[in-house]
Amino acid sequence: MRVTIVGSGYVGLVAGACLAETGNDVVCADRDAAKIDGLGRGRLPIYEPGLEPLVTRNAAAGRLHFTTDLEAAVEHGDVVFIAVGTPPGEDGSADLQHVLDVATTIGRHLDRFKVVVTKSTVPVGTAERVRAAVRAVTRADFAVASNPEFLKEGAAIGDFMKPDRVVLGVDDPRAEELLRELYSPFVRSGSPILFMDIPSAEVTKYAANAMLATRISFMNQIADLCERVGADVFAVRQGIASDSRIGPAFLFPGPGYGGSCFPKDVKALMHTARSVGMAPDLFDAVEFINERQKQVMFAKLGRLVGDVTGKTIAVWGLAFKPGTDDMRESPAVALVDALLAAGASVQAHDPEAMDVARGIWGERVRYAAEPYAALDGADALCVVTEWLVYRTPDFQRIKELLRAPVIVDGRNLYEPERMNRLGFQYAGIGRGQNGAGR
Repeated sequence: MRVTIVGSGYVGLVAGACLAETGNDVVCADRDAAKIDGLGRGRLPIYEPGLEPLVTRNAAAGRLHFTTDLEAAVEHGDVVFIAVGTPPGEDGSADLQHVLDVATTIGRHLDRFKVVVTKSTVPVGTAERVRAAVRAVTRADFAVASNPEFLKEGAAIGDFMKPDRVVLGVDDPRAEELLRELYSPFVRSGSPILFMDIPSAEVTKYAANAMLATRISFMNQIADLCERVGADVFAVRQGIASDSRIGPAFLFPGPGYGGSCFPKDVKALMHTARSVGMAPDLFDAVEFINERQKQVMFAKLGRLVGDVTGKTIAVWGLAFKPGTDDMRESPAVALVDALLAAGASVQAHDPEAMDVARGIWGERVRYAAEPYAALDGADALCVVTEWLVYRTPDFQRIKELLRAPVIVDGRNLYEPERMNRLGFQYAGIGRGQNGAGR
């Protein structure tokens, strides 16, 4: 099938590479000439495990193409995906300017029946606005569909190639037929393709991310309670995760959620709810708890080392999660900003996000080439992102490099009892009396 994807960022590039992998003729289009030039040379604008070889292989096989010519790209596709950014406005609403601009471009270059699919994360009602934008500039026949993505950064290729489900909002049988054919290679193991009305598909994306964000904020509040009453959140998590109605996913406490999806989508869902006269009390609480949680590591550090002014703090992990270089809304940003504002020096390491970090803090932070280099002469270590390289470190070496044996573990990677035996002042999240309180 001939497929066009407008937008060659995270979602568009992953979708394009995976659709090309199953034999489709895919064109990825973007107005950013530098990005397209880099892709043509095999340089990806993002880090995602497994994506580079997938792009390289399919480009070499002639199934994956990159262009800045949006008009020609639109004419190419039988199915045209809109996968451009929808940044949040100050009120939390999704900015649909780029989506609607692309819809107008598609309308102006319709030369035969096409299915126009919103792949970007967009609020309910967007497909109808896309339909209106296309219809305003053409009399050609077309259908509109919604196909929200459920990709986890760091595991996006697997999520696309072997999805839990494919959600498709359609109102035209021709669109259903084409999209069923397009996605059938990805559901051979039995995962469902869920066809539904378009508004339901649009709400499903926000509902899924809001549910996961809610579980994270819930566990962070339980962790707070555990610290106050001397309980261990690890034991509590096991106790509730064993309930088949609850399950274990997204029940790990930490320094707050970040990334490009959860913060933006919760805010957008709150905005949508208010726009239809609904008070989003639960979503308000989820966001409030998360923003407060991002200050927890700084507070714990202060209780262990006192005033951080003039002190040097080592930070392990800057990306919002392992497997990506994405630092959007990362808890590490909140921590480092607080440290710098308080007059501390920061020595940081991350396996993938160092270049992104330099774009945020410039030379105000010292960037270490490897984890232990960040510890040299530091007064404490803060572990923010659970990269594998941080899970089983040489604790004796850590003690030798740090001025004082202080660790604030935002991901509960280490066992409190062991850390105490090794002579560390240690604070985890929700680990009872070992959690260093609030």
